[in-house]
Formats: sequence, C-alpha cells, structure tokens
Amino acid sequence: MVDIDSKTVAEIVTENIKTADVFKKNGIDFCCGGNVKVQEICEKKGVDFNIIKEELQHINTGTSIDHDFNSWDLDFLADYIINTHHKYVVKANDLIIQYSDKVAKVHGHHYTEVVEINKLFHSIADELKTHMHKEEMILFPHIKELAIAKRNNTKVAPSPFGTIQNPINMMEAEHDGAGDIIKQITKLSNNFIPPEGACNTFRALYAKLEEYQNDLFQHIHLENNILFPKAIALEEELL
Repeated sequence: MVDIDSKTVAEIVTENIKTADVFKKNGIDFCCGGNVKVQEICEKKGVDFNIIKEELQHINTGTSIDHDFNSWDLDFLADYIINTHHKYVVKANDLIIQYSDKVAKVHGHHYTEVVEINKLFHSIADELKTHMHKEEMILFPHIKELAIAKRNNTKVAPSPFGTIQNPINMMEAEHDGAGDIIKQITKLSNNFIPPEGACNTFRALYAKLEEYQNDLFQHIHLENNILFPKAIALEEELL
C-alpha cells in the first residue's frame, strides 16, 4: 500500500514507478516539481485529493487471471483482443509519446539512445494504429462471421479478399515489423534499465515501455498462435 500522507510525489513515484501514471493523468509534475506532498499539490491544482489517494492505494490491486484462450469461440477472442490489447495500445501510445518526447528533449544530448528510442516509438505507434484499424475493419469482422456461421450452422459468403490467408499473411508480416522495433527499443534501453540517477520521467518511460513490450508479445501471441490458425481452419471447414 502506498504511503500517501507523509511522502512527497517524487518519493511515491521513486518507490513505485507505476504511480507515475496517476500523477501524469491528473496533471501533477512527479519529476522536477515532485518534491511536494500530494495533498498540497492537489489543493494547489484543484484536484480532488481523495480520488488521487484512492487511485494510488489501488495501484497494485489488479488481479492476474489465467484465461483459457484456446477454448474460446473466435468471435469472443477477437472482441477480447480489441477490448483489451487494442485499447491498451491506443491509451499507452499517447502516454509513452509524452514521456518519450520529454526525455529525448531534456536528456537526449547526454543519453543519445533516448533520441533513437523516441523515433522508434513514434514509428511503432503509427504502424500499430494503422494495423489495428485494418484488423478491426476488415479481418476481425470476417473472422466473427465465420464463428457465428459455424455456431448457427449457416452459410457464410466468400470474403472480398479471397482466402482469409491473404490478410492474415499481411498482419503477421506487420507483427514481425512491430516485434523488430520493440526489440531495438529493448536493446537501446538496456532491457529497460534506466541509467543511475535518472529522473522520474526517464524511469517512468522505461517502465511503461517494458509494460508495452509485454502486452505486445501477448497480443501477437493470441493472434498468430490462436486466432489466425483457427480462423484459417474454420474458413476451410465452412467453404
């Protein structure tokens, strides 16, 4: 549990970097201006201290659930990927870009790797935005049609893109590209280990990038290894 009443914003973030997101969301400087008590800065900024306190106290209370993804219907799995991983990417992209832009601007002259990390992250954010749009508008709706047809024992019309293997090949190639970029970021960041004495924004950036990597790998696994192969097999069965 986070000790909120007696510690400064900077101390809280230093002890648990995950709390940086709460402060960032509420416009509270946890980096250069973080040497102030939470209640004091909340009063100054007109932010409800009790809301901040509750969010900070529950920062680590998320439960880990083991899902049997392999047993799910494909339409349910597709919706899960959109509502969990796609939504995460959209939200995380905005936050990481803010962190990365700031770190590159302030520290790029000394730590040149963060300038390259910033460029790479802007690239992966743009690529995934387009990638996810194609999945949500083209590929996933067809997969859901196949799943519903199977369940209801009805016929499904052929897709406008021929076999489903065609868009899947494209999506898998784009997954490879995104994976290559995140691996470059991992290497440049020394496995997301900030340099000694790094400021809280620097540390928050690397922590968020590691979280992003972990989510991306799970995201790609669900598609490449479960959703896509089953969709190909289902299409062959129905058509």
